[in-house]
Amino acid sequence: GICGDNHSVVSCYTQQMAYGVRPPNLGEWIVNLGEAAEYMFDHNIFQENLVGVDYCEKMVAETNPGVLERANSAEAPHFTEHGYRTIGDIMRSLNPFSGEFYREALQVSRYTREMFCLMEGRHVHPSTLYPGGVGTTATIQLFTDYITRLMRYVEFMKKVVPMHDDLWDFFYEALPGYEENGRRRILLGCWGAFQDPDVCNFAYKDMEDWGRRMFVTPGVVVDGKLVTNSLVDINLGIRILLGGSSYYEDWEDQEMFVTRDPLGNPVDRRHPWNQHTIPKPAKRDFDNKYSWVMSPRWYDGKDYMAADTGGGPIARLWATALGGLVDFGYVKSTGNSVQINLPKTVSKPEVTFEWKIPRDASGAPLSNAIERDRARTYFQAYAAACALYFTEKALAEIRAGRTKTWEPFSVPDEANSCGFTEAVRGVLSHHMVIRNGKIANYHPYPPTPWNASVRDSYGTPGPYEDAVQ
Repeated sequence: GICGDNHSVVSCYTQQMAYGVRPPNLGEWIVNLGEAAEYMFDHNIFQENLVGVDYCEKMVAETNPGVLERANSAEAPHFTEHGYRTIGDIMRSLNPFSGEFYREALQVSRYTREMFCLMEGRHVHPSTLYPGGVGTTATIQLFTDYITRLMRYVEFMKKVVPMHDDLWDFFYEALPGYEENGRRRILLGCWGAFQDPDVCNFAYKDMEDWGRRMFVTPGVVVDGKLVTNSLVDINLGIRILLGGSSYYEDWEDQEMFVTRDPLGNPVDRRHPWNQHTIPKPAKRDFDNKYSWVMSPRWYDGKDYMAADTGGGPIARLWATALGGLVDFGYVKSTGNSVQINLPKTVSKPEVTFEWKIPRDASGAPLSNAIERDRARTYFQAYAAACALYFTEKALAEIRAGRTKTWEPFSVPDEANSCGFTEAVRGVLSHHMVIRNGKIANYHPYPPTPWNASVRDSYGTPGPYEDAVQ
């Protein structure tokens, strides 16, 4: 799978909590740089070489020829930034394999993958990540090789963000009502990304504090409002429901591994720490059992919410914007937006982009197909800005002589632990129970079961199913 590095990272987070080990700062900056490169790589290839095809000249000519005719005469407002005079020119540049921008994006995917490999070894299943830190040999040359590629990406983003803004805004104008395409109630989850090693000790008792210091703020957003940004609340609110739609038997009569978390809070039977996987294959029946996917939900004390990730970036930006906690020069969250500051590059001056919480004409918060796509582009710039900061911090460690990247550890007899991050497509958590020095229970929850979950015991469909009803 494509998410191997994200799982490797959060597995290390989970084990570090269990083992009571805190990686050296340099090791954590290296992990952050690898994950930033993964966001830059994956969002680029997905956006430009997969999503972009939906908006290319060939596709629009077949599906909406009138829109293409209008695009050919519509001037692009940000022509001077991206170089395409009309919206039609942008569409032609997105044509698969023949379009100029499509081919450029393929090259970008190559060097962003190289950036990842510099930090984590092999893509996408890292060879240098371990509990306690990394095995990467940290040198000035290593980070120089990374940042030379990063600055090319920063320059690329100064073209990409305004180009996509022009394209998305044109579709709103050309197709009235298009804002309803893919629109869903705002039920977004973000589990945070990029630890701050100056604060993060991976101890559960401090998780609420170091979680809020992540460079992407965790949060649950309901109807446009931030419900919580506490990783403790997020962890305790996770429920795994069945309800007869999945090919599994319930575990109501099975052992409870964890009744209270390390802070003494009660843990529900349907929390991943207490999950039992009991397969029961059956013939597919859409009125009964029809999927191997369970139904993760987030419980706020009243409702079991079928939260989605919005593909990842829109949830990350929304939670970070509302949190108002991130501010490190290159990125600042304002309470209703995220400002991204990119420095001068070879041929382009410094620039500030601002992602604002999307709203429709009436002022209601808006999560739809275009805004999820737009957020992906802005988060590419966000990841690049973070990587600039992480590189500076890593180089400062080396210049100060702090070159250690790994700490030894021992496995305890008993432990309950968890790890949280953002896979490229969204929320990712691992949950582990250790007994007698061995893993007694372990359950990962990536974005797919959240987005592709089936009808739960309350009859609530998951986001994908909800979208096609």
